[in-house]
Amino acid sequence: MNEQLKIIFDGVINGDQKTVVAGVQAALAAGVDAACILNEGMIPAMSQVGNFFECGEYFVPEMLIAARAMKSGLQILRPALIAANVQAIGKVVIGTVQGDLHDIGKNLVAMMLEGAGFEVIDLGVDVPPQKFVDAIQQHQPNFVGMSALLTTTMPKMKITMDAIQTASLRAQTKIMIGGAPVTLRYAQEIGADIFAPDAGTAARLAKQALT
Repeated sequence: MNEQLKIIFDGVINGDQKTVVAGVQAALAAGVDAACILNEGMIPAMSQVGNFFECGEYFVPEMLIAARAMKSGLQILRPALIAANVQAIGKVVIGTVQGDLHDIGKNLVAMMLEGAGFEVIDLGVDVPPQKFVDAIQQHQPNFVGMSALLTTTMPKMKITMDAIQTASLRAQTKIMIGGAPVTLRYAQEIGADIFAPDAGTAARLAKQALT
């Protein structure tokens, strides 16, 4: 890893937005390939952040500031990626299910997925089943991510999955669910493809599921 990429990598790890933005700008100005900045600097950094979280070295605040630093750098990098026709590795539609207004966990998962190289279509919070169905029809994603923070809204995950099945869209997209009260057992009970207990795991499992 060259010095410019190392600066970006370390900036993301440390959650230093200014360093990441300046590092991306300097790398682009020096002629470093946009895909190289993304694939050798930013994505490995976010993967490392996810690893730190899984092993207990990082907690939600550290993940948030790292993800925000990555997102700031990605905003600078995106025009160059588009110009170079660099494609996302996959596409994810994500949202908090109907009746639930919590978004911190969902936002963190969205940022980690972006940091892993996915295009993320964020439907926001309190998302009715039909809105998920419409988004699948419009965007043709690889994955649909559903979040719930309340036990009372968890059943909306199954209702949403039923709506996706009724629309004959279930076979073409994998369903990932997560949230504080959600368990692997519940994911298995309702037939979800992936259970993600945290944002880092969500990004890692989504990448694995592409292969």
